[in-house]
Amino acid sequence: MTFIRGMKYELNLKQGFVQENFTKRGKMGCGFDSCIIFFLALFLLQCSVTSSREINKGHLHIMKYDQTSKEKIDPKDPQLQVFFTINDLKIGKKMPIYFPIKDPLSVPPLLSKEKADSIPFSSSQIPHLLEFFSFQENSPQAKAMKSTLKHCEFPAMKGERKFCATSLESLIDSIREILGLNTELKVVTTKHLTKMTSSILQNYTILENPKEIWAPRIIGCHTLPYPYAVYYCHSQVSDNKLFKILLIGENGARIEAAAMCHMDTSQWNRDHAAFLVLKTEPGKSSVCHFFPADNLVWVPSSSGSI
Repeated sequence: MTFIRGMKYELNLKQGFVQENFTKRGKMGCGFDSCIIFFLALFLLQCSVTSSREINKGHLHIMKYDQTSKEKIDPKDPQLQVFFTINDLKIGKKMPIYFPIKDPLSVPPLLSKEKADSIPFSSSQIPHLLEFFSFQENSPQAKAMKSTLKHCEFPAMKGERKFCATSLESLIDSIREILGLNTELKVVTTKHLTKMTSSILQNYTILENPKEIWAPRIIGCHTLPYPYAVYYCHSQVSDNKLFKILLIGENGARIEAAAMCHMDTSQWNRDHAAFLVLKTEPGKSSVCHFFPADNLVWVPSSSGSI
């Protein structure tokens, strides 16, 4: 992939990246691929994720899959209060959960595959990328970008398939490569049923029996901090369970949350944040976690509740 020296994109939605990305599809009509990408674009425009100039820590529980990380983890960090075990899935169960809420106007731009492919996405190109995005070497943005690249380049665990997608087209292509080229897809997300204006850690209570969505294979995609939209997606060949859970917070907020339970954690890094929060070890317990609203969970469209 060639880096074009001096070329800079003003990474702003006002430049019409999304509109440009779908102009040709709109003229040709809406086939399955173009429709699902179009609706995903609309979904992302409504989600609250990180802006290009205000990259934050991202989802800490995801970044801690990186076994080379030397960062100290604070189990009491609000952003890590997303973990539980499958034994917690019962009506009336109360648990502290953090659902991030951010300014929807700070959504990073959705690049077309052509634009994304023209920008290097590699740790070996860090000097070029810092110049490209006008980031200082030790700035928070530079550190977050380096962490994302390192995370995307870390080898998959045994039985895991993973990738980082830098455009919606590459996301769909990679999802289908795993689930099957002719597989029709369904996306499961967390939905805020009442408006929330700020992120708070509070107790949520399970209102109904959780609904399990059975699928032969599940792919979870998480947003990572970067100047434009990047998804880290992974799928394990092991016993994973996907749930939709209706919750109510202490402040009355109602959320239909997507949650994943990993039943086999024996291959996980011992320093994974989940083990510190749940006070357990690899292989000793299931690890479940809620998905923020800007994450995507992919299953075949034939998947249903059981």
